[in-house]
Amino acid sequence: MTEFNLYDETNAPEAARPVLSTAKGAFGFVPNLLGTLAESPAAAEAYLTLAGIVDKTSLTPAERQIVLLAVSYENTCHYCMAAHSTLAGGAGVDAATLDALRSGAALPDARLDALARFARTMVQERGYASEADIKAFLDAGFTKANIFDVITATALKTISNYANHIAETPVDDAFKPQTWTKSAAA
Repeated sequence: MTEFNLYDETNAPEAARPVLSTAKGAFGFVPNLLGTLAESPAAAEAYLTLAGIVDKTSLTPAERQIVLLAVSYENTCHYCMAAHSTLAGGAGVDAATLDALRSGAALPDARLDALARFARTMVQERGYASEADIKAFLDAGFTKANIFDVITATALKTISNYANHIAETPVDDAFKPQTWTKSAAA
């Protein structure tokens, strides 16, 4: 197994240190994902920059977390499921919705379920959503702009999900209460 370094803002490659300092300022610690991505300063910067862009989409904070969790579930990312399960509560995602996202089940709210289904479809079908998938998403009250918002959030999670698979990124202590493993039944 190839081992990957877990950097912080003091020992990372020089070009990655400002990115890790920014993350530490935002979270109070350097998340292990960014500590791993710092091996490539460009990858760490890309992730943090794209995260900021996702925050500018027209999706609400709760809707963004739903997309990030739905994509991470489909990609079976233990790290992102724990991290975003932790962040989802602060974004207004209720416990029943979070439980559904963590188990791959239908969400209790029909509109939010359409959002999660569309995000899952984008991953499962590699971006080839059918006309019926698009219609169902729009009929649930989302917009054409939201389609591209979901794609942007999917790009963000593709970076982190894939990096976490390769590096087997350990879950940070702050996220450990939400440790997750995909059910064999899923």
